[in-house]
Amino acid sequence: MRDFDIFTDTCSDLPIDYVKEKGLQFARLTCSYNGQTYYDDFGQSLSHKQFFDDVRNGVVPLTSQPSVDEFYQKFKSIVDSGKDILYICVSTGLSGTENSATIAKDMILEEKPEAKIAIVNVLTASLGQGIMVMKAFEMKEEGKSMDEIVDYMESNKQRLNTFMTVDDLNHLKRGGRLSSAAAIIGIILHIKPTLMIDTEGKVAVIGKARGRKSSINKLAELVTERIENAEEQIIGICHGDCLEEALKLKEIISEKIKVKVKDVIINFTGPAVGTHGGPGNLAVFFMGRDRSII
Repeated sequence: MRDFDIFTDTCSDLPIDYVKEKGLQFARLTCSYNGQTYYDDFGQSLSHKQFFDDVRNGVVPLTSQPSVDEFYQKFKSIVDSGKDILYICVSTGLSGTENSATIAKDMILEEKPEAKIAIVNVLTASLGQGIMVMKAFEMKEEGKSMDEIVDYMESNKQRLNTFMTVDDLNHLKRGGRLSSAAAIIGIILHIKPTLMIDTEGKVAVIGKARGRKSSINKLAELVTERIENAEEQIIGICHGDCLEEALKLKEIISEKIKVKVKDVIINFTGPAVGTHGGPGNLAVFFMGRDRSII
């Protein structure tokens, strides 16, 4: 059985310490504003705090998917070392990143047909994608093959729940992640929406709350209602520079679930995702009931 490397992109919003510990290779999305282009590289080139401060001060970032060449060069380096590749990819419903990766994959396979490159679209982003990366490493360390990990992910990705709330719907509207009609209604009524990533990996509105406190409580309720085998699960919480509220969400979830989960990871939302969520975005990710059942 050939060895393989686990690969991802920076939409996964993993903590940089974890990325370094695992030697995780990744493709970088970019974020541009004020005439500058920054790599989204888990906060190394542009700090998350600086990014959200800049957005609060009025900048309008634009994001771009990784280039075909970036994927080609990184895939080639891995394949040339004699390894296969398992790429855990951001949802195609949110980014065109998989398209760049697929073009690069085809180029590599023309040169080295013996290589194997598996691309798994996990139909979410941010720490939901990150949780799948962590699961892949766990399974690999248990001795599972790349095919076994791919089978697990394809069979279980609809159980990967993603729920979120945002302070300002304009960011989702501007980036085309939410319809103008839905955004305008929410803005006019001062509603804090409850959003999910649906079965197609796209943003959908599933509820509304009056006020931030209610919206955070709703996220906790959804976790409580939908998580399965909680003691075996990692819960991911990402935030757009609102750590206190992320910690409050963790506290409420812990009180409601009443069992100790395997781990709770809290991290910033990176620029690639944060451009569309804006400052104050708050999201929770976990394995539970199929997302078609809502």
